[in-house]
Amino acid sequence: MIRTALPLALVILCAACSKPAPPTPHEPPTPQARVSTPWDSMEAQKKKAQDVQKTVDDQAKHQREAVEAQTQ
Repeated sequence: MIRTALPLALVILCAACSKPAPPTPHEPPTPQARVSTPWDSMEAQKKKAQDVQKTVDDQAKHQREAVEAQTQ
C-alpha cells in the first residue's frame, strides 16, 4: 500500500504545483463617449486665437515683402 501511495502522492503534488492555465484573452474595453468639460470652450477660444495669430503673421510677412520689393 505504501509503495503505491508514495508515487501517487508525488504525482498529485506535482500536478498541484504546475503552472496555472494562461488567462483567456478578452475584448478590450469599448471607448467611452467624450464628456465635455468646462475648459472645452476656453480651449476652443485658444485654438481660434492661435489660428487668427497665424493669419495676422502671414499678412504681416506679405506686407513686409511688398514694402521691401517697392524699396528696391
